Amino acid sequence: MALSQRLEFRQSQALVMTPQLMQAIKLLQLSSLDLAAYVEGELERNPLLERATDDDAPPANAETERTAAERDEDSASASDWIGADLETSRSSMEQGLGTELENVFPDDGSEKTSAPEPPPPAYSEWSGAGSGGGEDYNLEAFVSAETTLADHLAEQMTLAISNPAGRMIGQYLIDMVDEAGYLTGDLETVADKLGAARSDVELVLAVLQTFDPPGVCARNLTECLAIQLKERDRYDPAMRTLVEHLDLLAKRDLAGLRRLCNVSEEDLADMMVEIRTLNPKPGLAFGSTMVQPIVPDVFVRAAPDGTWQVELNSDTLPKVLIDQKYYAKVSKTSRSEKEKAYIADCLQTATWLVRALDQRAKTILKVSSEIVRQQDGFFAKGVQHLRPLNLKTIADGISMHESTVSRVTANKYMATSRGIFELKYFFTSAIAAADGGEAHSAEAVRHRIRQLIDGESAEDVLSDDTIVEKLRGAGVDIARRTVAKYREAMRIPSSVQRRREKKPTGT
Repeated sequence: MALSQRLEFRQSQALVMTPQLMQAIKLLQLSSLDLAAYVEGELERNPLLERATDDDAPPANAETERTAAERDEDSASASDWIGADLETSRSSMEQGLGTELENVFPDDGSEKTSAPEPPPPAYSEWSGAGSGGGEDYNLEAFVSAETTLADHLAEQMTLAISNPAGRMIGQYLIDMVDEAGYLTGDLETVADKLGAARSDVELVLAVLQTFDPPGVCARNLTECLAIQLKERDRYDPAMRTLVEHLDLLAKRDLAGLRRLCNVSEEDLADMMVEIRTLNPKPGLAFGSTMVQPIVPDVFVRAAPDGTWQVELNSDTLPKVLIDQKYYAKVSKTSRSEKEKAYIADCLQTATWLVRALDQRAKTILKVSSEIVRQQDGFFAKGVQHLRPLNLKTIADGISMHESTVSRVTANKYMATSRGIFELKYFFTSAIAAADGGEAHSAEAVRHRIRQLIDGESAEDVLSDDTIVEKLRGAGVDIARRTVAKYREAMRIPSSVQRRREKKPTGT
């Protein structure tokens, strides 16, 4: 077979991931916080982008536009009004007392004739009255910084440990304390890294464990509780045995604890009450971790006609515009081809960003509206009416691809009358109905399991088999292992453990 070269024309279709399409997909799956950070970066890089402002806002220099004569006139009128008011009040007071104020308040006359006392220096400093610059003083400088756990321990260490080597070991151990107050890491490793003896590290750790808050620098829960009990002088042999067998306390094995501690039922009950008053995480009192509140992307409100109104949260939508005036000015003054190419690229990037942000908002609103339509029973009656839902159902309802719906529902939240939920919360698997009817949502079944367990009594604790029978009686076809899996996911103990917890102490 001979090899030859020839020219052919073929027509085919292919999906090409352009940079603009990749940018739109990236923006679609970003959360509101990540999107705000991304837009901030674009505003810094692209000179043609500007932040949209409210045109109705009053100008910042409205006060400076007033003339000096107007300000003097206002000040004079205010002084006249205040002076007249004070004179009227003074005459009425003297008439009521039957004598002059100087006879009743001797200091009044002296204060009136003497020069006004200047404000103390401290007042002048924080008020800014004595500063010639006239700039607004930063009151945030006077806000005390939050004391962290490491700072609190370091301050105590400077008073408790005077040896430089001991302070070095102590500071290294303090840096290993987590936010809960527990010491992470191994003392042997610390000794090897610092080139110190294991005994010296243990001595420094013993000093750190006497610091405030009680129980700090412990290596485990048992040691943390023991430190607190020693400070209260309650660490007797029976309490020590109880602390060393916390696993039995968690299982409510009271008989085994009474046998190990060699105490009566009344003494064991008092010891358990004492344990409950201790703090298992003493370091959280100095926690400095900022908790970022959830900002919803979509609001769902009930409309007067009985439907649901879905609207976007405008606070989470970055507002950017293209500065056309600046573009026209720069494009006229640019001379080299490199400058013209840079300006054209900035304009194209800014245009695509504005379009991508607008398309992102429309897509989120469209997906959220379809979710509300599919799960209207949840919004009206509660979680027990949550329907099985998957990405394909939403994608078919709005004529989009499943991957697009998946990106939209990632890291997005919806504020409803029942709370704030992630959009992915409304997608649950289906559990078949016992009578062959409509399938049940897995989240609704979990809610029913929790309701059954919350309503059980100490004499009638429901086992997993009993829960299966009750659910099948309600039309839910579910297996026992599924009930056990859902119960463990909700951190609900087994029927044996629940029976021990609900069993009276004296029985």
